[in-house]
Amino acid sequence: MAFHRKHLPTLGSCLGAAAALALGGCSVVSPEPVWELTKATAGVARMALSAAPSKSSDTIRHFKGDLASVCIRYNPDTQVSDIVPALQAELRRHQVDSRVYDSPMPAETCAVWLKYAAQIDWDTPPFGSAYKPFVRHAALTLRAADGQLLSSSHYQLGEGLADGKWNTTREKISPVVTALLTGTESGGLTQQPASIRP
Repeated sequence: MAFHRKHLPTLGSCLGAAAALALGGCSVVSPEPVWELTKATAGVARMALSAAPSKSSDTIRHFKGDLASVCIRYNPDTQVSDIVPALQAELRRHQVDSRVYDSPMPAETCAVWLKYAAQIDWDTPPFGSAYKPFVRHAALTLRAADGQLLSSSHYQLGEGLADGKWNTTREKISPVVTALLTGTESGGLTQQPASIRP
């Protein structure tokens, strides 16, 4: 007996029949997997947005030229444990040597002082369940030994989703150190430097 091609079942019809048998004639599609996928997608998007690039703001620079070294005045009131190592790493990236002191030194020892302050806040990170601290605000100031303001710049956490909340301390202050030393931030030079040398 000859079989014609039209009598042979196709792969699609076999899969369709198997699915129909598995469903048992009646099916209810649960929204639970879709909801879980939506939450996971939102979590990934939130994590990506909360790691957005940081920016400096309100930069003022009153000197020309480059600095070879600065002295960092240790601030015991700042509760950000890694801010000093982050500052020193960013200064090194700009080829500026730094030393940390917890008291003022003679002018011949430190011609330029870097002073800092930072505020933290608490929240739960994406995919986390415990509260963790993050830097909300940081202010950096360069002053001459006689107290003259040479440069200042700030970091301020934004209010939107793409605010970089969970960036590291170094990622947050990196553009602020750059602005402090060069006078430039995201929008370009914020103030033309005067002819004052530290």
